[in-house]
Formats: sequence, structure tokens, C-alpha cells
Amino acid sequence: MSAGTGIDATSLQVRHWRNAVVVAYTASGLAFASWVSRLPAIRDALDLSPGTVGIILLCMTLGSFASVSASGLIVLRLGSKRTIRTGSIMAGVGLLTAGFGTTVLSSPVATAVGLGIIGLGTGSWNTASNVEGAAVERAVGRHIMPRLHGAFSLGTVAGAGLGAAAAAASVPVFWHLAAAGAVVAVSVATAASWFRADITTAGERTYTPDNFEDPTTGPIPVIPAGSPADPPLDNKRKIAQAWRDRRTLLLGVLVLGLALAEGAAGDWVALALADGHGQSDAAGAAGYGLFVTFMTIGRFAGTVVLDRFGRVPVMRWCAALAVLGLAVFVFAPAPWLAYVGLAAWGLGASLGFPVGMSAAADDPAKAAARVSVVSTIGYGAFLCGPPLLGLLAEHVGILHSLLAVMVMLAVSFVLSPVARKAG
Repeated sequence: MSAGTGIDATSLQVRHWRNAVVVAYTASGLAFASWVSRLPAIRDALDLSPGTVGIILLCMTLGSFASVSASGLIVLRLGSKRTIRTGSIMAGVGLLTAGFGTTVLSSPVATAVGLGIIGLGTGSWNTASNVEGAAVERAVGRHIMPRLHGAFSLGTVAGAGLGAAAAAASVPVFWHLAAAGAVVAVSVATAASWFRADITTAGERTYTPDNFEDPTTGPIPVIPAGSPADPPLDNKRKIAQAWRDRRTLLLGVLVLGLALAEGAAGDWVALALADGHGQSDAAGAAGYGLFVTFMTIGRFAGTVVLDRFGRVPVMRWCAALAVLGLAVFVFAPAPWLAYVGLAAWGLGASLGFPVGMSAAADDPAKAAARVSVVSTIGYGAFLCGPPLLGLLAEHVGILHSLLAVMVMLAVSFVLSPVARKAG
């Protein structure tokens, strides 16, 4: 039985639930890395300057930030299942549109629209996945959030690998992104039938052996964890209270620095290797693949490391390692050393999101609202930071613009104690 939940953690039903959430995280990573890995090709096809690339990325940022900002209310209103399903379909449509705009129309505007649609879909989708993941973590009674985010990283590894292969084979961006979008939408829509966090207008539900059933057997009775069916006004009050909670806000700032380190790598590593270290487009995509590979290693090792040392020391080590790796990447005198820096940077940035989400969900009754707040702050940095770095790159170059990330990593280092388990 899992601690404090009354759920049989070895049951087939819970394993199906966990595996379905893994699919949602993996597909999100695949969607993200698919277009990121082709960013050099998109830049070349549309003949874009770094500043223009930053503006196009800003379109995705605006869509994502609008979506993630409203994600708490969306998840409380629609439920995590419907939110994730809808978001994955929108992401698939956005990938198709971005590819069509690049290859067929040669239109920066159409490409930007596609990225905006991706942003609208993935913002709430990612928050809902974190809510669903926190519920699974409580159900099994042990740390699994790092491995769920590791599944996201596996998706980015796969997406980056396929992107590098597509770039090397000169596969048109349209066909690559259209195929990725179809895989994302179909896989998540299918897996969602197993989701059971059930965050609705009735509030968060807690499952017990008596009311947990296979999704093929029909509706599952639920036991409210808090008050009976909360109207929309009460949902808004929950979100407002979460935004006023000091620990939740500090967790958001802690996640902000490490999220910015991850987002900056996602959007700029391939171009930084190509323009700053003289690598080919394929080598740039492979460099991003190296980054996410070591991020994945860090996330799958995170469960063991967190169980042994605890959240606070691990967060400090992560922030320090990210700073070291970033510095090596920027100032490397030879390309091979830049790749070494990428490995350290990836390890350092690996646990910021999962630890922040777990810490925000320490109180199950307030998990949805608090996770949405930390997600909004973290994803805001993840999404808003890279386009701003593009504008900075116009003045100091892509490589040196990445040094701005170190400031927020230092803040994350100082705020590490806030990740200590509440209560």
C-alpha cells in the first residue's frame, strides 16, 4: 500500500496509470525537440537573423505563457485528462502548420502561427501532466517525478535524434514535423483513457482500493479529498491563494533559474554550436541531443540521489553544475570541450522542474493550484527567456548572451532550502 493514499502501488491499474502519464511526458518532449532540432533549417529556409528568430520564438512564448497562466483554472475546470488530450492535438496541429509555413509557403508569419499554436497546446498540457504526475507519485508512495520528467527528456532525445537524422538526410521540415505531430496527437489521445487524477470542478479526488477500477470497466466512484463540488468562483479563489503563498512563490523562483537554463539550451544550443563554434547544422542538432541525453541521465538517476541526499543539497549541486557547464560551453577554446560543457549543463539543469513540481504538490489538497503557480513561473522562464536571449544576441552574440542565465542560476542556488519537504 502506498503511504498516505490507500492505493495498492503494485496493482495493474496503477501501473497502467503511471505508464500512461509516461506517454504524455514523452510525447511532450518529442513535440518540443522536433521543431527545436530543425531550428537551424527553419532559420536557413526563411533566411532569418538571430533577432527575427527570437521574434518568431516569442510567438510560441506568448501562446504558451497565456496557456500556462490560465492552466490552473483550465485543469480545475476541465480535468487533467481533457486538458492533456486537447493540448496534444493542438500541438500536433501546430507542428503541421509550422512545417507547412517553412517548407511550402516559405512564410515566417505562417511558421510563427504554427509555433503559437504549439505554445497554446503545450502550456496547459504540461501543467496538467505535472498534476497527473504528482497524483501518480502520491499513489505509488515514492519519488517518481524525476523519472516522469526523464520520460520528457527521453522524448527530447528521440526528437533531437530524429531531427539530426532528418537534417543530415535533407528531409523537408514539413514532412518531418507533420509526422511528429501525428505521433504526438494519437499517442497521447490513446493513453489519456488511463489518467485518473480527476481534477475537476469538484476538486481533487483521492482513490482507495474500493473505488479504483480498470478504465474499461466503467466510471470510477470518487471520494473528494476536500470540500464537495467547488463552483468556478472557489476554483479562482484557490488559484489566488496559491499566488499569495510565500513558499509557492519562492519555489517558482527556484525553478525559474533551472528552467531558464533548460529552455536556453533547447532554443539556442544548436545555433550556438553552428554560429559560435563553427559546427554544421547536423552537428548543432546532435549537440542538443547530447544535452538532453545527459539531462535524461540526471533525471533517471534523480530518484536515487534525492532519496539519499534530499532535495536541498541536490538542488544546490544542480545549480552549481549548470553554472560550470554553461561557462565551459561559452568559453570553450575547442568544439570538443563545448560538448563536455553541454554534458555538465544538462546534468545540472535536469532536476529543477521535477523537484519543484513535487515540492509544490506536498499538500495534495492544494496541489493543483500550487503546481499551476510554480509551472507558470517556471515555464515563463523556460519560454520567455530564450526569445529575450535572442534580442541580447543581436548585441553580444549568441554564445555570450547565454551568460545572462548564470545570474538566475545563482538565485536558484541561494533559494535551494525552500525545496525542503513541507510539514
